Amino acid sequence: MDPTFLRAEELGVRLEMVAGLPIWEPHPVYKHQKAVDRIRATIRKTSTSPDVGQEDCQCIHTADVYVSFPDGSLKRPDISMFCREPDEDEEAIKLVPEAVIEVISKGYEAKDLEIGPQFYLSQGVKDVVVFNPYTLVVLHVRRDQVQRHVSPVDLTFACGCQCTV
Repeated sequence: MDPTFLRAEELGVRLEMVAGLPIWEPHPVYKHQKAVDRIRATIRKTSTSPDVGQEDCQCIHTADVYVSFPDGSLKRPDISMFCREPDEDEEAIKLVPEAVIEVISKGYEAKDLEIGPQFYLSQGVKDVVVFNPYTLVVLHVRRDQVQRHVSPVDLTFACGCQCTV
């Protein structure tokens, strides 16, 4: 891991590099972390048939872990969902997540609403969810559609996993 990212961590800052643009925000507050934990507790395989080729999705999920994307960007999604266990456990994960869930932090809405969804989709993530715990608005973004919901809502992902946001 780049020493800059480790130093940022020591200073209590989350640093990401998106298409060459450094983006930072302070570590999340308790309300943010409670939302992440609540959502993660509901992640499960769906009982309906997933997209073709995704029958074996294990619905593995991580919170706040660096992911290295194909374009070289380094991001820490609030929740990343994978169909298999990533190989990396001592460095940034190189496996592209099937789905990403971001919980908005006050003052950093643009990072999650304007930059995040298009970036993730361009890197091969199939489902992007952005949850605002202050308004309860949930955006579910796919390459071909954007759905707006109010929490709580059950969402099903292309990989065959589902959760309640």
